[in-house]
Amino acid sequence: MNGLMKWRNRNAPERRRDPFDVLQNEINRLFDRDLMDFGREPALFDEGFAPAIDVSENDDNVEIRCDLPGVNKDDINISVSGNLLTIKGEKKDEKEEKESTYYRRESWSGAFQRTVSLPESVDADKTKAEMKDGVLHLTMPKREEEKRKQIKVDVK
Repeated sequence: MNGLMKWRNRNAPERRRDPFDVLQNEINRLFDRDLMDFGREPALFDEGFAPAIDVSENDDNVEIRCDLPGVNKDDINISVSGNLLTIKGEKKDEKEEKESTYYRRESWSGAFQRTVSLPESVDADKTKAEMKDGVLHLTMPKREEEKRKQIKVDVK
């Protein structure tokens, strides 16, 4: 399922946590965990997989980092529709030895998907993606007209 994240303007004043936001986050977490593997036989300790995502911005770009350990870059699909960025893909199960008995198995495999809201200032067509050490890094430049501009004031 999709985990939607509200975009928060970093220049907006801090506010107390709205109870409805807390409830919405809990609902998203439950849907991400419980419905992601709908129809699949659940394994012991299996809670599905929703990769961790960090979203930040600076004056020029919106930066997104997504933890995808063990995922091949060719198995990742990134798309933007409107102001929603979707990262989906699949981690393929490594060759399993039929004669091995697992005492504990916590590694995951299967399909995943995450969706996050983007600010309108992003120029999605100029997105750069890089995968290194199991971390997907997206750099999404802001449109020129949206970038902060410094205005020099001459004092006389």
